[in-house]
Amino acid sequence: MFKKKTAILFGMVTTIVIILISCNKTVTIVVNPGSSITTEMSFAKDIIPIFEKSCIASGCHNTGGKAPNLTTANAFSALTVGNYLKAGDPDNSLLMLWMNGKKSPAMPIGSGPDQNINAKIYAWIKQGAKNN
Repeated sequence: MFKKKTAILFGMVTTIVIILISCNKTVTIVVNPGSSITTEMSFAKDIIPIFEKSCIASGCHNTGGKAPNLTTANAFSALTVGNYLKAGDPDNSLLMLWMNGKKSPAMPIGSGPDQNINAKIYAWIKQGAKNN
């Protein structure tokens, strides 16, 4: 009888520990506020500076780094050819899923989702992801 009670107690404690361990927050998902942006987003003026500051400077998405290559000369081609974008549909674009933390790892690495960055990228994709 003692063994049975010990086994039941052990099972309950193990279950509680597993539940507590699995209940943690690792990613903050930022709501895409870009639909409120009505001015036209420019790839060269609005998006490339974000990539330069957050993606290339970190050493991650530069030439020879992790795909996509987001350097000024290659970013648009890398995003479109690599199927990271669905022009007009930011909610289903792979780039946005990483940017808002819905796909892991959340970008930019280290700082995670940023509402201001996301708003611009979201608006740019929603406006057709033009190479302008």
